[in-house]
Amino acid sequence: MNAPLPPSPLNDAQRQQIDALLRELNEQQLDWVQGYLAGYRAALQAGGEPSSASCSAVTLTILYGSQTGNAETLAEQLAEQARAQGLDVESLDMDEFPVRQLKKTERLALITSTHGEGDPPDNALGLHEYLHGRKAPKLGQLRYAVLSLGDSSYEYFCQTGVDFDQRLAALGAERMIDRADCDVDYEEAADQWMTQLLSTLKSETKSTAAVAPTPTASPSATAGHDRKHPFSAPLLDRVTLNGRGSSKAVHHLELSLEDSGLRYQPGDSLGVYVQNDPTLVARILEQTQLDGEQPVTLKDDSLTLHQALQHHLELTRLTPPTVQQWAKLSEASELQQLTNDKRGLIDWLHGRDLLDLLQEYPIGGLSAQTLVDHIRRLPPRLYSIASSQAAVDDEVHLTVAAVRYQQRERLREGVGSTWLADRLALDDTAPVFIDTNKNFRLPNDPNAPIVMIGPGTGVAPFRAFMQEREAEAHSGKNWLFFGDRNFRTDFLYQREWLQWRKQGLLSRLDVAFSRDGPDKVYVQHRIREAGAELWRWIEDGAHLYVCGDANAMAPDVHEALIDVVSTHGHKSRDSAEQYLRELTRSKRYQRDVY
Repeated sequence: MNAPLPPSPLNDAQRQQIDALLRELNEQQLDWVQGYLAGYRAALQAGGEPSSASCSAVTLTILYGSQTGNAETLAEQLAEQARAQGLDVESLDMDEFPVRQLKKTERLALITSTHGEGDPPDNALGLHEYLHGRKAPKLGQLRYAVLSLGDSSYEYFCQTGVDFDQRLAALGAERMIDRADCDVDYEEAADQWMTQLLSTLKSETKSTAAVAPTPTASPSATAGHDRKHPFSAPLLDRVTLNGRGSSKAVHHLELSLEDSGLRYQPGDSLGVYVQNDPTLVARILEQTQLDGEQPVTLKDDSLTLHQALQHHLELTRLTPPTVQQWAKLSEASELQQLTNDKRGLIDWLHGRDLLDLLQEYPIGGLSAQTLVDHIRRLPPRLYSIASSQAAVDDEVHLTVAAVRYQQRERLREGVGSTWLADRLALDDTAPVFIDTNKNFRLPNDPNAPIVMIGPGTGVAPFRAFMQEREAEAHSGKNWLFFGDRNFRTDFLYQREWLQWRKQGLLSRLDVAFSRDGPDKVYVQHRIREAGAELWRWIEDGAHLYVCGDANAMAPDVHEALIDVVSTHGHKSRDSAEQYLRELTRSKRYQRDVY
């Protein structure tokens, strides 16, 4: 028998306010409120001020530059923790921040990813250009901190964060704490940076408020699966999209999200925790002469060496930090010299994996734990979602090209692509989460026209766009530029595109197949050929979307768009580039390139 509740200390008006708020919250929000109240109460018991009362008149401005959403998520976490500490907080997308406000800003936390080969993400371009331009102000009043996200396998690791950090210092601003450069497994380093920053801010503002602990999800909240709590999604179906005789192997996969509670939008990606090839794991164990059943520790987890290599460590991609550590460990003079040559090291890394490093620079008597300690964690792979839940409900579809190539007399394979294409059996499960991308979204206006440029597997999110626009009866016009090698074997989702074209939902379809004629034709050629019509669409409010290869395709397409705007808009090149920058800032030119 339940004990009766004690008399409420609240008056009727207070109870009504609380009841009205709680009725509007979902289960996950209720869990957050529960954690927040626990932290709030802990602060009071510690003798601090309530977190709703600001401990200082100084506002912490948080600016984030994010291409896929990770920097934005971290900015939200920092804002939440800072408010719980009693700080006034302003958190903004860099594009939303009035740059001239910098002269009045006193405390700045800047969180940014790096895009492509050292480039700022699209929503950071404006601030990056302003700070590096002639109109940048002196910022002697500013104290700042930078958190930079990147991938250490790239030459210009965390370059955008480096740029912002160095430029702010050059303009007279003072660092509150050192910049943190985070690799793909960024969570722990980012948490440490936030803790250090909040501690510094607390001491600076001489707050009497105790720092409320960050609300953590209760077990029931993990029903809202995320990066740290992935959902085990069964593989329902897998179909090869290429025709017989194709030089490619592109697969359409369908996974079940039933009972997961996961929701996604067209433009989002699916994060997948993948597994290494067992053959490669076996060869590494053979090369090192280590027993796969030996126990090792990863952070606080105990497991076997075989489990660590199979599920948790990056085997197919070497990074400069890994090689630098190995050079010290092996004491190989040749490798030590190589690590001092940045360009030479990047060239040497190309196409090499961990087995190559072990074969070329073996270490006698290497322990299992030492090996594990010198390998980067295996990050989840992100795949553009190729479906809309308005059409497929509790499923998520992917378009995956299996990566295989010969190099140094050995077959090399992509980790995630070949696991999904070959080794994950039907009805087996993949640990997944939704990677939200607010910078790749359909227009809010269902009547707005869209232009989709997606060669190869870059077409995946545009299948989701079309499913969404069909299911929601959007009336805006739709235009697709698609390209691949051969029309007969590589026209991905051909039947669906032609059906949408027949229905009139797809207003125009331009294709480029590079191997079908004497001259190689790519999507950028089709863009220039259709320049006059494309310019009319842009002038009529069309939104432009580009998805696919970041190294060659995206820059070539961007150049073609500059040509279209310049030629048919009668603008100089500088004016055309500025025009596209304005489209980017207004979310009418969005890119998801990798």
